[in-house]
Amino acid sequence: MNQTTTVNAPKAPDMGLFWGCVIALVATGFGFIARVLTANQWGPEFGLTETQVGEIFGVGFWPLAISLVLFSLIIDKVGYKVAMWFGLICHTLSTILIVTASGYQGMYIGTFVLALGSGCVEAYINPVVATMFDKDKSKWLNILHAGWPGGMVFAGLIILILASGMAWRIQIGLILIPTLIYAVMLFNKRFPVNERVAAGVSYKEMLEEVGAIGALIIFAMVIRELGRLFSIPDIAQLVLALAAAGAFWFYTRSLGRPLYIFLLLLMTILATTELGVDSWITSLMESEMSAIGLQAGWVLIYTSAIMMFLRLFASGPLVKKLTPLGLLAVCALLAALGLIFLSKAAGFAILLAATLYGVGKTFFWPTTLGIVAEQFPKGGALTLNAIAGVGMLAVGIVGNPFLGNFQDKQVDKQLMAYDQSNNTSYHSSYVTEPKRSVFGKYLGLDVEKVENAPEEDKQVITTVQNTAKKSALSTVAIFPIIMFVCYILLIFYFRGKGGYKQVELGGDGGH
Repeated sequence: MNQTTTVNAPKAPDMGLFWGCVIALVATGFGFIARVLTANQWGPEFGLTETQVGEIFGVGFWPLAISLVLFSLIIDKVGYKVAMWFGLICHTLSTILIVTASGYQGMYIGTFVLALGSGCVEAYINPVVATMFDKDKSKWLNILHAGWPGGMVFAGLIILILASGMAWRIQIGLILIPTLIYAVMLFNKRFPVNERVAAGVSYKEMLEEVGAIGALIIFAMVIRELGRLFSIPDIAQLVLALAAAGAFWFYTRSLGRPLYIFLLLLMTILATTELGVDSWITSLMESEMSAIGLQAGWVLIYTSAIMMFLRLFASGPLVKKLTPLGLLAVCALLAALGLIFLSKAAGFAILLAATLYGVGKTFFWPTTLGIVAEQFPKGGALTLNAIAGVGMLAVGIVGNPFLGNFQDKQVDKQLMAYDQSNNTSYHSSYVTEPKRSVFGKYLGLDVEKVENAPEEDKQVITTVQNTAKKSALSTVAIFPIIMFVCYILLIFYFRGKGGYKQVELGGDGGH
């Protein structure tokens, strides 16, 4: 590792370094909610369908995952500070690209660069904190990840209250505020050596923890998205993914740790449950919140505030009381109930439903990272960041496009049914735009036609769209139900081994 930027982990953690990492994550939260709260303006201005907006959200995730994983492969050699500066440059450049965009392509590229920067941020903050607090990883990773909802709360309040009348491009520019703050806080900090390196665990042993199956999961997702962008045939995508995983196996001779592979797969639906719904919750709840005189963005800010305070102040006691897996099981059940309630709630009952959902999703992401850090310390930065990368890939490639595609197809079906019942022709008049997503070809609403439609037609179409949006919430509730079952199975698995315990690295790199 670069000795000018890293030293052995101090006995007393540098809390200035820790809070600088938190603010860096706040910046990523700023970027996320700034896009969420301005997304409803992109469609009319640029002529985008719901699925295209979903693809822009999606590109905010999979490049993050790529940079997150790639930096994890080299971060112990180049140093955490290099990752910090690269992330800082990307955050700044992406903001400029987005605020000067003139259409789908500009928004896509700007969001792509923003995601690269955010990936670099996660690539160093996760292993830094896991190393600084190596005896209490789940607690401090939860506190660290209070920065994500914290960023959404602070940016949301600024956008909805102080900058509500400003152009959306100015609102996006607010990302530069926390970016400058974490640059000042971290530019002269010295970072600890990762516990894997300090324990003498080799680079190859780190890769063995992920193994060929883990690599296949990651490569398949990356190549699938790149195949969409560059029109790579499906068979070629399959060959490339298998070849990459085969090369990984040839070097490591490892298929990966079974428990880690299981957690990787589970992370795909976890991420869609949390981040996928967060990406769409503003547009999903827009009609219901408007009926009580509030912007839909307040639901996301409210649930994010719940997450921030619970991660900051309740994570330690809850992890100790329930164990990490017990906490995740309870959260999965609450999230499922919250999503079902949200899909049916109206008026102020939405806030009660949002509370249930907000509490449920609070500990998903950081507690999963904590489990990985505690069970696979030989994997170092790679296992810790790869599982976060898989979550981001799942949201970007499958989760967000799934929600958008589901809405578009529901509008397609419901307008067709409406026409049959009322002897009208809304479907043939407005659902005329051929589109393609990762789920195949479909017909979407022609945004320009809808914008120029008579007011009566707009009302019918809006009603159908609102119904489709609410349906998306009840559909995605199946994911946390699956998660709940999986966590219960894992609890019994660890009970069979004498209970959940953190794996310790010895001085020789062994368990």
